[in-house]
Amino acid sequence: MNKLLLTGVIAGMASLGGNALAQDVDPNLPVYERASGVSGNISSIGSDTLNNLMTLWAEEFNRFYPNVNVQIQGAGSGTAPPAVTEGTATFGPMSRGMRDSEIEAFEERHGYEPYALPVAIDTLAVYVNRDNPIEGLSLPQVDAIFSSTRFSDHPEDITRWGQVGLEGAWENRDIPLYSRNAVSGTYGYFRDNALFGGDFKASINEQPGSSSVVQGVAETINGIGYSGIGYITSGVRAIPLAREHGGEMFEPNAENAVTGDYPLARFLYVYVNKHPNEPLEPSVAEFVKMIYSQVGQEVVVRDGFVPLPASAAENVLRDLDLM
Repeated sequence: MNKLLLTGVIAGMASLGGNALAQDVDPNLPVYERASGVSGNISSIGSDTLNNLMTLWAEEFNRFYPNVNVQIQGAGSGTAPPAVTEGTATFGPMSRGMRDSEIEAFEERHGYEPYALPVAIDTLAVYVNRDNPIEGLSLPQVDAIFSSTRFSDHPEDITRWGQVGLEGAWENRDIPLYSRNAVSGTYGYFRDNALFGGDFKASINEQPGSSSVVQGVAETINGIGYSGIGYITSGVRAIPLAREHGGEMFEPNAENAVTGDYPLARFLYVYVNKHPNEPLEPSVAEFVKMIYSQVGQEVVVRDGFVPLPASAAENVLRDLDLM
């Protein structure tokens, strides 16, 4: 997807403003209708954050096309670019945009850039144990908790809950850190946006998946971690965040993601090999059309993410000549 088209998608999101119904599926999205002559195999390799979403989309797609074989692997966003570049995957879901080096590797192989499909909005949540009374944190505090570099210029390293205002039994409790591993797009996004491009502390407990991060925090009363809001469980709380210390805190919900008030909201992408002068294969085209339909965006909501408005879906489908 080119930058101009992506700007149009963002504008479509912004047009929703502070609408409290931002989590609802836009009724103006197209209704998906089954096409004829669709068969073959579809594979997806990439983001753990999108693994469940891709699986749910595959299940919906198989309701329309039971003879299409869909295989899903979700080891991390870093596995998507080589898979799409080498042709071992049809789709490469990523919870971050491709890096310049990843795009260059694809372009060197194929002569054109990979196509980025923005498919949903995610709020990346900071989780604490459900019994932790902290009301919220600023990004500089988050940086001082997770980072060894403190590029936010927070005045001190934070290692105990008393340093962020908790008292009594909590004051001297240390802060065990749960994190995704380096292959994860969520890891990279959190490093760039919550750690201001700095480095994680060596003491982080790296986890292979988002659900295991949340599970670690649920099982550790004084723990803290981060992952997509879709992985929230009853054992944790997703806390409000402020961009600046002393600034207004915002909950990680759909409304605050759409307005941009919540500081860790991001697009989720699915990358595909789309030659600029050739149409997508029928099975791939129909899968994409389903993603941007009412049923596809209902799956987005069901999985805990924020759906796209019809205007954003229309921009993508028109750019791909699928309207």
